[in-house]
Amino acid sequence: MFISAKPNRLLAAVLCVPLVACGSPEPVAYSGIESSSQLVPNRQDDPGRMPYRYATPVDWRAYKSLIMDPVTIYRGPDNQFGDMSDADKATLASYMSSQFTEKLRHRFVITTGPVPDTLRLKLTLTGAATSTPVLSTLSRFDIAGGLYNGVQSVRGGEGMMTGSVIYAVEIHDASTGRLLSAFISKQYPNALNIGASIGSLAAAKAGIEKGAEALVAYLK
Repeated sequence: MFISAKPNRLLAAVLCVPLVACGSPEPVAYSGIESSSQLVPNRQDDPGRMPYRYATPVDWRAYKSLIMDPVTIYRGPDNQFGDMSDADKATLASYMSSQFTEKLRHRFVITTGPVPDTLRLKLTLTGAATSTPVLSTLSRFDIAGGLYNGVQSVRGGEGMMTGSVIYAVEIHDASTGRLLSAFISKQYPNALNIGASIGSLAAAKAGIEKGAEALVAYLK
């Protein structure tokens, strides 16, 4: 039986909406985090993965140990969770705690008390977006959606109807309490990552994994 291609083209037309409509919320310098007043726009962040930051000259190699504070879920009015359930937020916060601890363990001795040459890391989950069920995956196979996601993959942008995660990172010297670095990060999987499009939280979890790897690289 011949099946018309018109439905597929209609789906492509629906999916291939402007870039602003496809992406998840853009981060802000959240007013309720401790370092908010010190954060400034990061003009060197083209893909938008670290739109706000605060940095001081630091020799990260001088630090051998790290204290991981419990990951907190941001409750301020400028949070960017949309209508995400509390259960999903808790799932992402728990996943963030385990992934960052696992990745950072390869760089630091994870400790619970201040010893010499120790950093204290505070992570705050400030927002997240879920993937649109079915359509997120279909957009990787539809011709128009595939082209869009291909372009996004090259430029480091978000995939169509794919979720993301937003969080704040604050790094202190554990012995003095001095803020050494802080930034807001938005992470999401590669636009052509089909696996990360399956399941409402899969893309946000993939973003958390990428964020943990990026922090390890930053602290080398």
